[in-house]
Amino acid sequence: MGFIEVQQQFMDYIRDPSLPLPEGIEPRRMKIYRELFFNNIAGFVSSAFPVLKSVYEDDQWQALVQQFFVSHDCKTPIFVEIAGEFLAFLQHEYQMTEDDPVFMLQLAHYEWLELCVAVAPDTPAAQSINTIELNLHRLCLAACAKVAQYAFDVQHISVDYQPIEPTAQANFFCVFRGADDEVAFLQLTPLSAQVLAYIEQMTHSQQGVTVDAIISWLSEHYPQMPNDTLLSGCLPLLQQLAQKGIVISSIES
Repeated sequence: MGFIEVQQQFMDYIRDPSLPLPEGIEPRRMKIYRELFFNNIAGFVSSAFPVLKSVYEDDQWQALVQQFFVSHDCKTPIFVEIAGEFLAFLQHEYQMTEDDPVFMLQLAHYEWLELCVAVAPDTPAAQSINTIELNLHRLCLAACAKVAQYAFDVQHISVDYQPIEPTAQANFFCVFRGADDEVAFLQLTPLSAQVLAYIEQMTHSQQGVTVDAIISWLSEHYPQMPNDTLLSGCLPLLQQLAQKGIVISSIES
């Protein structure tokens, strides 16, 4: 057997010890190798999803991570990307059981967003906005801010609060990293979530959007409302978002 085949057999056994033991390696050593690899992955996943982990019994959580370790083809050793791989595993490969909370996927996504926001690049000082000069900028969503919508009030879930059905109304959030480098969330109304999602869309497609363009876009969706009314309602929101560093100026402004 060639080196590559031996290496593959070694890795296959580390992922799934029900497979044949690699030739020439004693079981005790193989057990140490496997525990080292698994414990590293388990530590990464548990650190990224602490609230989700807390709503499981220890053996249930261990079994869930073990299934991820065995069955998911994880292609990265990077901590943040392993968290994304675990989320993808839950979303696309894992079959939920009666032991899993109904909010599992949404809570996992929320915690993953918190991690993404925590490690996102800082906003360059040149892109910060003086809130009284909003009209002079093309507005973008900061890299350290994400917009999300959930059927469950994921921000409240804990060991002591585990909902069994969605809330009556959808929950809209902006998860962001503040000036103190702490991750926080801002609960949004449906309208403010629409505005922020539109800014996010324009950030990716057109290097930002002006206040006038936002009002024009809103007028298409709310034709019964005068532009002055839309502006008076939208401007304080944009000022709040700019003050928190959620909305920033495009580099091209």
